[in-house]
Formats: sequence, structure tokens, C-alpha cells
Amino acid sequence: MTLWRFKQQVQQLWYELSLYLPIALIGLTALATYWLVRTTPAPSAPGEARPVLHEPDYFMKRFSLKTYDAEGRLKSEVFGAEARHYPDTDTLEIDDARLLSYGPTGVLTVATARRAISNADGSQVQLMGDARVVREDRSDNTAPKQRLEFRGEFLHAYLDTERVVSDQPVQITRGADRFEANRLTYDHVEQVLSLGGRVRGTLMPGAGSP
Repeated sequence: MTLWRFKQQVQQLWYELSLYLPIALIGLTALATYWLVRTTPAPSAPGEARPVLHEPDYFMKRFSLKTYDAEGRLKSEVFGAEARHYPDTDTLEIDDARLLSYGPTGVLTVATARRAISNADGSQVQLMGDARVVREDRSDNTAPKQRLEFRGEFLHAYLDTERVVSDQPVQITRGADRFEANRLTYDHVEQVLSLGGRVRGTLMPGAGSP
């Protein structure tokens, strides 16, 4: 075989290879893509949402909190030995609680208990264990009116709407008057005191309205 003939065969072979090379590269690319698809882990399916647990996200000890209304007037104060905030209910659980609420007309309401659960803005508070709510009605430049006090193992105070509710035995003191009942609903705005269950009371002469 002459050198010229050898060169001619090499050129012919290279020409044929150049014809099939793009097809071969496309085939290799497709094969590599298929291999990557088969070996890549499938995206994990979205798991079920984790249940929100009733666990505190922060604590406070020997604290006091103050809230103000839109005009900058003091609206309420909260004191306690320890408090735990629960994000699932947005409530504050307080040990040895003392809450002061200042009404727009000068009414001061003081609530105390061994344990209390307050909502986010302090407008509602559940008092448990030696619960006590005292309403000191002091209008501007006037003498105190009759002191109204509620006692029991459970009281639910709605401070913004001036209501006190309980489904457990309570004692009520209004001035010199005394009452006991198995349940209570008091609405100061409507001037209604509703007592249920076994009710006993002592009314003193000259006692005024709530």
C-alpha cells in the first residue's frame, strides 16, 4: 500500500466519523440525562404540618407591664411573680397575679389571684385560686362610691366591658351588703347583678345601688 493510498483511507475514515460524531454526542447526552434523572432523589412530598404545641416561648419573673390607650393614658398594669407566654393562644399565664385596670371615667378595678390567664391586650383575665376583683368607683373630684368586691376560686373578668362572670361559688360585697351564690354574672354598664344556684344575701338598711 502506497503512502498516498493510506492517506486517502485515513481521510475517508475521518470523513465518515465526522458524519456520525454529532449523532453519537447527542446519544451520549441523552444517555447521561436519563442516568441523572434515574439517580437524582425524588423531591420529598410535603409532610403534614406539625401541630402547634401549648408550650411557652418566653418567661418573665418579678415583672410589671403597662398598656396605654390611643391618647397616651395609662390603661392597665400587670404585676406577677412569674409569667409564661403561649404563642398558640397568645395568652399570658401569671403566677401571683395583680392586675389594675383604669376605666375612662376614673373607675379603678383591681384583680388578684394565685394564678391568672390574660389575653394579648389584657382586656380579659381568668383568675384562679383565691380570686378577687375589687371595683373602686372614683370619678374625678368626687368621693368614692360603694366598694364592690367579688371573691371565689374562679372569676372571669372582662375589664374593657366591666363584666365579671363565674360558674363557681362566689361571694359578693357591695358596701355593707353581703351575697353568696353558686354562679354569677355582673354587668356594670347595664347595672345588672345576676346570681344563680343557691343564693343567700344580707341587705343592710340604706345600701345603694352597685
